[in-house]
Amino acid sequence: MTLLERASLLSGQSEWESRALPQHDVPAFVMSDGPNGVRRQTGAGDHLGLGESKPATCFPTAGTVANSWDPDAARVVGQALGEEARDLGVQVLLGPGINMKRNPLCGRNFEYYSEDPLVAGRLAAGFIEGIQSNGVGACPKHFAVNSQELRRQASNSIVDERTLREYYLNAFEIAVKEAKPWTIMSSYNMVNGTYAHESDHLIKDILKGEWGFDGLVISDWGGSNDIVESARVGAALEMPAAGLASARQVVEGVRAGRLTEAELTASAQDVLNVVERTRGTHPTGDGFLTDAQKAEHHEIARQIAQKTAVLLQNTGSILPLSHHSRLVVVGDMAATARYQGSGSSKVNAYRVDHLLDALRASEDVEVLAYEQGYDRQGASRPDLVSAAVATVREQNPDVVVACIGLDERSESEGLDRSHMHIPQAQLDMLSAVAEAGKPVVVVLVAGSAVEVDFADSVDAILYIGLSGQAGALATVDVLTGAVNPSGHLAESWPVRYEDVPSAGNFPVEERDSVYREGPFVGYRYYSTQSIPVRYPFGYGLSYSTFEYSALSVDEKGVAFTVTNTSSVAGTDVAQLYVHPVHSGVLRPARELKGFTRVELEAGESKQVRIDFDEYTYRHFDLASNSWQVESGAWELFVGNSVENTPLSATHVVQGTMEPAAEKNDALGHYWTGDVRHVADAEFEALYAGTPHRTLETTPGVFVANDAISSWTSSRSWVARTIASTLIKQSDKALEKTGAPDLNTLFVLNMPPRAMAKMTAGAVSPQMVDGIVDIANKHFWRGTTHVITEYFRNAKDNKQTLKEISHE
Repeated sequence: MTLLERASLLSGQSEWESRALPQHDVPAFVMSDGPNGVRRQTGAGDHLGLGESKPATCFPTAGTVANSWDPDAARVVGQALGEEARDLGVQVLLGPGINMKRNPLCGRNFEYYSEDPLVAGRLAAGFIEGIQSNGVGACPKHFAVNSQELRRQASNSIVDERTLREYYLNAFEIAVKEAKPWTIMSSYNMVNGTYAHESDHLIKDILKGEWGFDGLVISDWGGSNDIVESARVGAALEMPAAGLASARQVVEGVRAGRLTEAELTASAQDVLNVVERTRGTHPTGDGFLTDAQKAEHHEIARQIAQKTAVLLQNTGSILPLSHHSRLVVVGDMAATARYQGSGSSKVNAYRVDHLLDALRASEDVEVLAYEQGYDRQGASRPDLVSAAVATVREQNPDVVVACIGLDERSESEGLDRSHMHIPQAQLDMLSAVAEAGKPVVVVLVAGSAVEVDFADSVDAILYIGLSGQAGALATVDVLTGAVNPSGHLAESWPVRYEDVPSAGNFPVEERDSVYREGPFVGYRYYSTQSIPVRYPFGYGLSYSTFEYSALSVDEKGVAFTVTNTSSVAGTDVAQLYVHPVHSGVLRPARELKGFTRVELEAGESKQVRIDFDEYTYRHFDLASNSWQVESGAWELFVGNSVENTPLSATHVVQGTMEPAAEKNDALGHYWTGDVRHVADAEFEALYAGTPHRTLETTPGVFVANDAISSWTSSRSWVARTIASTLIKQSDKALEKTGAPDLNTLFVLNMPPRAMAKMTAGAVSPQMVDGIVDIANKHFWRGTTHVITEYFRNAKDNKQTLKEISHE
């Protein structure tokens, strides 16, 4: 291939396709979103789930699947998704999402597995293996430290090296090493001052060097900044469609010495390797699922949802419902399911079950009546509340089933939540219904943690997450006792948002997002600081009861006995946590290092084993820039949540280094986990240097990497008008439809340089310079520049296309 041909392979040719070179028998391969369902669009395509897509199975979201703590369940979902992708004409499925849940308010938490890297990594590995067993590539995302949606394309995540390695990268490491994904997607943001897609440290040193990843690194859609830099570090493919200006930039980069020809060839080869791996799938783009597939996969979705339901509360063993219980069902979400999140993961489900219908169809219960109870968009409706209470009093049911949760506008790609509350309109209904004096069972719908102030006023809470198209059937299975709940929370549920370690620092509106809390995220913080939570990490009730006993430890792992002490068969999730007895290395009080599901018949006992592995005791040693294990005594804790560990033992480890003799006093508040009071100097000590902040620009002066939303402070009337119009449009759409305007939100969070990466060559990088000039109150100069470069770019594109195609 010529230099230009190789360069052309590094950018997509359309929204979902890599570039084809027919003269070399190189077809394009097709990508599609797919964290919890295949979103194969039928038209030109978009990246936000706005356009029509082919019908497919909507499985529970990753945040819900994680509550199963079952890599095999994730593998089954992956296998079904891979099969659907193959038959719908998709060769690389863009998922799973395995970023850490740093803060409960991240709008995309429903797409991410856990606040713990071991849970996230193991489930992601199973999911990836399942997808790729069908000859379809998986693409774990977003690499790395992508923790907020606000300004996600123009933010800089500042995090210390140990926290980066041990926490934010660990799930990716496990997934890459265990499942060997064919591709991986970089994140929009900078990490310590460098865009993730062009980071030597992340991609060349760690991903490809240390972990041995030999696949293709793909940019998030519009996430490429400098294609020459990304090609140099081995991030080979920018998506979606940057046009041919990028190819010309790569060639110029080689000629200028910024990029060697060998580096270009290596990146081009990464693209070609995926072409070869997927060549046999022959996507036609006109395939659809068969009726048999739909029936089979709907049942799989139901079975997965059964494993993910978490019983949070069951006062007086009100659940399972007694046979032929007489019910009044309240709550709009019971009649019209909320079963998935918004954004690029949104699936066109061919069938959706609803809780009210599923309860009515059940032979185990009788539905006496249903009331809407609340306005789904949050408006105060006393009439709906009064009707619900009146119906409960009139019908005199055995149990009231109330379905409440977060609405569609609360959890979405492109925006973060502003609080952890359930909408007040729903709480008003729940409070009034509870005062009617009948037992109340809450079915709670949400993709991530919420505040549960209502817990004391109800009898039971069953958390079903975002449970996919068959979630309602699975919910009825659990409510009636046909299925014994076995889900355990993969994230902590704080009593109130103010207890979250990053509550005062999320989301950050400025360019720099400083991860001041370091490793103290989620349960690592709560357990170290002894802060009470509503429901701890790993928590989940059952209709069975379990007892842990007989812990023993050897050099390879721990063994113990779990006994089902009830008359009901059930499943528990056994968990292993560790902490060094004496150490000069900063660590949280407890860290999860192993887990397994234990299925037991009534009265049955099983010996269970959890083996140690390379991740159990290690830490990243800054002095040697390597992974080390401290010799000495370690505390081991075993139980079924981070706060319920009835078994403990001390184990002496022969490591690679002696324990650090003295603590680094400069870390100050970090030693007790009191990260809410960390001073700047203490964070710098943790960071081991001066944080890599972005360069400040003059107020009101913008560059190509500033989000368009920041134009509200521009000196240019044109720029201010553009930004304010977009904001008003977004607010109006949210108020009118109850759902976020994802396209507008994307544009607001997008920096102008992304225009050159997403317009199939219609906008060039040189035109972006003119657009930024306009935002900086140089209207005529900028406009002239845009027009001049538009015609120059069109001419150059035509010539470049001729050279590539050898016309």
